[in-house]
Amino acid sequence: MSDLQPGIYQHLITREVDALLQAVSDRELIDRRSLDIADSHETLARHLAALTRRALRSVRGDSDAVRLARQVEIVNRVADLIGDLVPEAASPEELVEAAEELLGVARSRDAAGQVRFPARPVIPLTGSALLVNGRGQPEIGHELKRELASADHVDLLCAFVKWNGVRVLAEAIEEFLARGGRLRVVTTTYIGATDRLALDRLVAMGAEVRVSYDTRMTRLHAKAWLFHRGSGLSTAYVGSSNLSQTALSHGLEWNVRLAQAEQPHLIDTFIATFDDYWGDPSFEPYDPAQDAERLDRALSAERAEGRVVVLDFARVDVRPYSYQREILDELDAERQIHGRWRNLVVMATGTGKTVVAALDYRRLRAAGQADSLLFVAHRAEILRQSLLTFRQVMRDETFGELYVDGARPERWRHVFASVQSLHANPLPEPDRFDIVIVDEFHHAEASTYRRLLSAVRPKVLLGLTATPERADGQDIKHWFDGRIATELRLWEALERGLLAPFQYFGVHDGTDLRQVGWRRGQGYDAGQLSNVYTGNDRRVAVVLETLQRKIGDVGRMRAIGFCVSIDHARFMADHFTRAGLPSVAVTAQSPAGERSQALRDLRDRRINAVFTVDLFNEGVDVPEIDTVLFLRPTDSATIFLQQLGRGLRLAADKPCLTVLDFVGHQHKQFRFDRRYRALTGASRTGIAREIEQGFPTLPAGCVIDLDRDVRRLVLENVRQALSLNWRDLARELRDLGDVSMSTFLQETGLDVEDLYRRRQGWASLRHTAGLEAASPDEGLGRAFGRMLHIDDVERLAFLTEVLSSRTPQSPRELRLMAMLDAMLWGGSEPASGMEARLAKLTGGRAAELEELADVLRSGIRHVAPPLDPVVPLHVHARYSKNEVLAAFGIDKPAHMREGVKYVEEHRADLFFVTIDKSENHYSPTTLYHDRAISDELFQWESQSTLRSSTATARRYLTGASTIHLLIRQSKRDEGLGAPPYTYAGPMRYVSHDGERPIRFVWRLDHPLPPEVFHYAKVTAG
Repeated sequence: MSDLQPGIYQHLITREVDALLQAVSDRELIDRRSLDIADSHETLARHLAALTRRALRSVRGDSDAVRLARQVEIVNRVADLIGDLVPEAASPEELVEAAEELLGVARSRDAAGQVRFPARPVIPLTGSALLVNGRGQPEIGHELKRELASADHVDLLCAFVKWNGVRVLAEAIEEFLARGGRLRVVTTTYIGATDRLALDRLVAMGAEVRVSYDTRMTRLHAKAWLFHRGSGLSTAYVGSSNLSQTALSHGLEWNVRLAQAEQPHLIDTFIATFDDYWGDPSFEPYDPAQDAERLDRALSAERAEGRVVVLDFARVDVRPYSYQREILDELDAERQIHGRWRNLVVMATGTGKTVVAALDYRRLRAAGQADSLLFVAHRAEILRQSLLTFRQVMRDETFGELYVDGARPERWRHVFASVQSLHANPLPEPDRFDIVIVDEFHHAEASTYRRLLSAVRPKVLLGLTATPERADGQDIKHWFDGRIATELRLWEALERGLLAPFQYFGVHDGTDLRQVGWRRGQGYDAGQLSNVYTGNDRRVAVVLETLQRKIGDVGRMRAIGFCVSIDHARFMADHFTRAGLPSVAVTAQSPAGERSQALRDLRDRRINAVFTVDLFNEGVDVPEIDTVLFLRPTDSATIFLQQLGRGLRLAADKPCLTVLDFVGHQHKQFRFDRRYRALTGASRTGIAREIEQGFPTLPAGCVIDLDRDVRRLVLENVRQALSLNWRDLARELRDLGDVSMSTFLQETGLDVEDLYRRRQGWASLRHTAGLEAASPDEGLGRAFGRMLHIDDVERLAFLTEVLSSRTPQSPRELRLMAMLDAMLWGGSEPASGMEARLAKLTGGRAAELEELADVLRSGIRHVAPPLDPVVPLHVHARYSKNEVLAAFGIDKPAHMREGVKYVEEHRADLFFVTIDKSENHYSPTTLYHDRAISDELFQWESQSTLRSSTATARRYLTGASTIHLLIRQSKRDEGLGAPPYTYAGPMRYVSHDGERPIRFVWRLDHPLPPEVFHYAKVTAG
């Protein structure tokens, strides 16, 4: 080796010494003057070795892990220098990797003061691999034992757990738990494969176990391990291996080993998803002392033919799923905000209507708004099951009395009665009960129900049904002023596995409906439409050919087809029968006996299809229906979903529902966007993107597949709906006359956003229609478009008062005015001039604002309580960033661009969080940094420069300030600017880890609202 030039050598030594001095606490321990300039590698090595030893001894730290981390840092820097001076030496990368791995598995010192390094897996902790139990590969069971030896915390997600798998790992698990490790296990009773003995042993060792007893809805098939390490070298195994001996040793299993060092975002995804499952009430804590008998019954039922689901909530505190809580919140808003105490709830069969009713009653009773209860149904089995549900929710085994099959109440305070019993012995006092709940409310037009409902006078009336429309055309909604208070959204039930997944195919049928008559608010002229379809043999041929391609064995199909008229239904049934698919037409004109027989024949496969007109209620409620044929166009989302729902019932031999929608050229006013928004839950602007990308984010098992022609037609139609012609809107307004904004929206089926998305607003439309003389200020119209998110009654009431020239009287009202000013004029001007700016709201624009306030008030679907006497924010209401800052007293809020803000006056830290940080809504490297762990726990990642030793971090950690969470899904809302944030309220510190950035976990004072939790969590269900 040639010697180095002294100047270069001196430079390198000096650089490295400076770096080492930065790594130690006491700089005086290393005397740089003792280092002479050397001219050989041997001298260099001696000097570096001495320097390193002294530096390592001098390291200070709060713990062994901290000291070891700093010592490794020193060694790595020396390795860098050696790599520069001696090219033949091991590469710095290899040395650094080895050092990092040692740090990753290091344990605390033993009694002799030595650091103990446990056995490491064959696969380096910094590497990924695919394990297939192949030749030369370590068995996964061997690797799991080694992983346990150095892990700090372990999560196991496994469809089933076997005793022979637990005993293989038992010793390693016991050692892991004995040294303070935490093991969380999520499993199920799927196919009865889990061994109770295995779960009992895990719990006895100290593991925490959660079990899903309802595998029909949970559908967990994942198998995965996660080994957390505070050093940043976490690892995971994801693949086919359950916790069984075969899977861990010699089975033909595939498992991917992931390393945080290589793919941190995948580990993030694992952590986030597991936490989501862990907090899901579907997975219930397992305690052998209390739950062993229940688990045995569930496993036995799964093994038995038919796989009966065991329901036993004797020791369970019934909590609503997120979709049920959303329904409860909407009921609360109907009563508290809109003053409506007679409400109809529409929920699909199997989604927990009775649980919602019981929880609603519990909340009303706790608020002192109701006590005495009458629950009405038409069958004894329904009443007995409902009584059991109420007892579980109320946690009172003596709650309620039956009034059916000879049983008669004694106390008459909480009565579960059959309608027949009440018909035979009418209630003597119409107002005896505070709340009356009627199950299966679609029976309400029967004489027995009509007599009861006409007689009772409760404070609260609640109707429950899955099917609000009746076959005989009678409308049950008249008992509720023509309204449905709240309806379960389709995609949430699908994500929960409460309904059968669908595979929807849009097929072009070649028909041209552009010249068929169209009436505003009614759609196509039914007579003309029927003439187009009836007698169209070519279209029938398209339908039959599509069935052959998509269904395969059409002889086993159970289909329902929705037609435009009785003639059309009969025409289709005749052609199907002649094609070898026995079919019948069932309409409102069919005798009851004939309808019932047709449904029995369909269920038993004596016929393959029933064609109907508008029978989408109980008259065709056959769970076994596996195919739905849309043979007529409808742009009503409500009717479309009701028809689709006839095939979404779960059935034992039905893996999914096949939906065939036959699409032609539609009238220009036909609205495809309503249908696909109802199917997907996408926003009005987001649906075009979903169609273009082929619907990539549907619930598990669901598919929407549009053929090329249909995709083109639908996209053109959707884009046209999003770019409504202003003059066409003005013409519609002119035809309606001088009506209010709310009347115009109701008559046209438009949303208020249609008036303001890239538009000048209501006053401008009235001017274009010739109903306003003066040309309105276009800037104000755009400003009003920034107000459409307002959803708390205080701001809307204050807006009305401002328009009546009322002067703010309190600090809170001054803040409300500042919020209004910031919203209207962008928040870039000082608050001192806001009164002059608000004075511009006069004349027609003031009237427009009043009408807009009425429209927004009518759309409020949740109660948003205030939290602070001065800061006028309401928990779970929506605000722009400028409004939030103005509410906290920040002048010129538009000047603040950061995502965090500390407000000294209120000792408050404001976190503005956007969940989907990517423009494409999915970025695997950032998606799970900020997320909801549960509806009460939230993970937030700080800026990349934050250390736990800074004043800001200490403020977060110690609670010296109040942390307020503002959350939104995305940062773009086409046509309306930046979307608003939902104010999630204050949250408290729970834990943190990492440095630069720091990941915090917070506990919210108020659970996230269901719609926010839905997009902020990882899993869809």
